[in-house]
Amino acid sequence: MMILKDLVADAIYQQNGYKAPVHSGAIKMDANENPFGLQQPLKRKLMEELKNIELNRYPEAGNPELRAKLANYYDVNQDRIMLGNGSDELIQILCLTMKGKVSGVLVPCPTFVMYKIIAVNAGQKVAEVPLDENFDLNLDAMLGKFGADFPSLIFLSYPNSPTGNLFDRDKIETLIKKAPGLVIVDEAYGAFSGQTLLDLTEKYDNLLILKTLSKLGMASIRLGFILGNPEVVAELNKVRLPYNINSLSQQTAIFFLNNIDEFDRQVDDIVQRREELFIGLKKIAGISPYPSRANFIYFSCNFDSDRIYESLAAQGVMVKNLNQPPRMTNCMRVTVGNHHENETFLKALQKVISEQGA
Repeated sequence: MMILKDLVADAIYQQNGYKAPVHSGAIKMDANENPFGLQQPLKRKLMEELKNIELNRYPEAGNPELRAKLANYYDVNQDRIMLGNGSDELIQILCLTMKGKVSGVLVPCPTFVMYKIIAVNAGQKVAEVPLDENFDLNLDAMLGKFGADFPSLIFLSYPNSPTGNLFDRDKIETLIKKAPGLVIVDEAYGAFSGQTLLDLTEKYDNLLILKTLSKLGMASIRLGFILGNPEVVAELNKVRLPYNINSLSQQTAIFFLNNIDEFDRQVDDIVQRREELFIGLKKIAGISPYPSRANFIYFSCNFDSDRIYESLAAQGVMVKNLNQPPRMTNCMRVTVGNHHENETFLKALQKVISEQGA
């Protein structure tokens, strides 16, 4: 008789995995998505372009047209870009590829949970280093983890998720200079911060920049990409599956780049709404929001966040409950929404605290 636990890798069998929540009819402020949809004229234009795709044919292998568009936008050579089915696939490819004499993954915490989950699933050793009291990198502690054969990968979210802040640039550059392997700076939320480290990829051959369209209004097409050293990209391409980006996603991403001004305006709107939401949170007694450079706000509660989460959900508002002692005890994260969503959330949160005493 088959015993499943004898077949599955221990590190996978013992974990819970990542379960994306499913909500129906709720105001979704838990996944850091762009709250603004396409206006009808643009939507019709996109549909016209998509109807020309030959669905009986495989996607264009290697995504040359889209890569050319991205290369032109970021002013880099095409051979410095590789596309992935979302950033998650690129993280997975990195973890599968970088397992030579130098191996292992180093991450600060708290940060994006998929770095650790994917690394463990790929058979990588993972070391976590807590952020300092200001949610910045603990540089000495991270450097203390370095060895002749560890780590091959360091993942840094910039701005960081879930805390929303930008790590100190000088600390990041020190890690890049001293790392025995690659440093991956994940700029999933970079558009909302106005900051990028892309310029450093010309200076350091062990730095890769990870980007995505998911936070900018294209979450459904699952399109991420890496920019950096072409020799590293060439090795990663050996692991990438040949048709990993479907034709619909490729064409939609090209449409995004051809209409980038509209999406830039949405980013500006989200940044403005972020400041309004931050001010609103500060006015609620017992809620302490942290300044954010992303499209979400991290905040702590003087109450039981599990109970707040359930009460908000009952009112049709979904946020991210991050209640993980000791560092994130009674902490939550809310995605910046449009004006109506932000106001609905703030009123619902105030109601929970006022009526239930939280």
